Amino acid sequence: MELRNMLVGLNNLKVKGDLDIEISGIENNSKNVKEGYLFVAIQGFSTDGHQYVENAIENGAIAIMIQEGCNLKGMKIPDNITVVMAKDTREGLAIVSDNFYNHPSRKFKLIGVTGTKGKTTTTFMIKEILEKAGKKVGLIGTIATYINGKKLKDSDRTTPESLELQQIFAEMVKEGVEVVVMEVSSQSLKLNRVEGCQFDIVLFTNFSEDHISPKEHPDMQDYFQSKLKLFKMCKTGIVNTDDLYGAKIPRLFPESNITTYGIDNYANVLAKDITITNSYVDFKVKIKDKNERVKTGIPGRFSVYNSLAAICVAQKFGVDPEKVKEALLEVRVPGRSELVDNKREIPIMIDYAHSPESLENILQATKSYTRGKIICVFGCGGDRDSGKRPIMGEISGRIADFTFITSDNPRTEDPEKIVEQIEEGIKKTNGKYEVIVDRVEAIKEAIKMATKRDIIILAGKGHEPYQEINGKKYPFDERIIVKEIIEELNNVTKTKKNKNERKVD
Repeated sequence: MELRNMLVGLNNLKVKGDLDIEISGIENNSKNVKEGYLFVAIQGFSTDGHQYVENAIENGAIAIMIQEGCNLKGMKIPDNITVVMAKDTREGLAIVSDNFYNHPSRKFKLIGVTGTKGKTTTTFMIKEILEKAGKKVGLIGTIATYINGKKLKDSDRTTPESLELQQIFAEMVKEGVEVVVMEVSSQSLKLNRVEGCQFDIVLFTNFSEDHISPKEHPDMQDYFQSKLKLFKMCKTGIVNTDDLYGAKIPRLFPESNITTYGIDNYANVLAKDITITNSYVDFKVKIKDKNERVKTGIPGRFSVYNSLAAICVAQKFGVDPEKVKEALLEVRVPGRSELVDNKREIPIMIDYAHSPESLENILQATKSYTRGKIICVFGCGGDRDSGKRPIMGEISGRIADFTFITSDNPRTEDPEKIVEQIEEGIKKTNGKYEVIVDRVEAIKEAIKMATKRDIIILAGKGHEPYQEINGKKYPFDERIIVKEIIEELNNVTKTKKNKNERKVD
């Protein structure tokens, strides 16, 4: 595509050189640049892409995009290289990528889901419903990217960089995808990763304190305003009216067509007569002017909210209520309040909770509906914020009935030291606990302790199928580990039973 056509939609550009050159590809990583490429220099938090302009040219870039204010004089750029100076190269990367891949988001229905919590589960619910309705669906989010039910690849961030995003969209168009549902993080909105995307429906789950740091958002106002950008990109919205911030959105966008959902406050889609157990939730909701009883195998009050959000989307697509009910009953989300079926019929839940707030949320949620004990198995990742370790220990000691402090992804740290820091916090409580650094052994002891009335929370690793130790990732899928442990324990029980029977004989 000609460079001139790739720049359509970008204003106030300064250009030196020929715009009628043919560009064969785009890159923002100089190592991946090939002959005939446009290189877009991004000023990141840890590295500045402008330092690699010369490398990109050596690798074959025939045009570069740089940001206003960069040290242009410090770069050795040959006269035959076209230079485009943009006010914001992050926005520039998004727009040229959308143009280069011929606006793929206009060729399917695009649903954007934002919010502090619930994005992942809600997108999986929507995907399941639309697939039940016979749609070809793509999903992009925290866990992985899926095209028509097949996993394309695991994700390393909630919302991909704009170039990668448009490449994924183009692949989805090739595969005949009709609807794409994607998680849209506040960071992606703030950094213009979804600029150029054409959303058909946007959805707001909830809002609470998170991502406040020098590299993310300076304060809650900036965090909320970043999420609101999504509603400026689409006039058809869905919001949780029970959320304090969500309730403001219809007033902030009076000209938009916004559907509300909730439990406690008036909403267009309202859940009533809710039952929550340690293995499912069910509730009544009006779908197509008829009250339906909906059940989903993801326990917790939050699961009702996520289901309502997905039902709102289903109604926009006119999905048959029976298909909606089937999908919500069957949906499972890897590592998000994920119940592991097992022969002992013990409720064992795998959850990605790896921060103080998320651990407290999952423990409080299960405490509200579990008749027996809450048994929590968790650790903290190495080479990450060590200050949260005693806080999480204190949280588990205060809420759980028993805690197994264990290893998570120690990375380059000593796992013994990590568990010691967690233990400092739990000692401030009266909570019962045991330290077992080997995570497999910790899970085994939790299973041996539990009854069918209890619930085991395996917190922290969630969907991750590995354990990272000293720079190497070892296979560690907790679903497989749980099944192997139960198989082993059942075999031991059978052996003991057979020995006792022989003694009686």
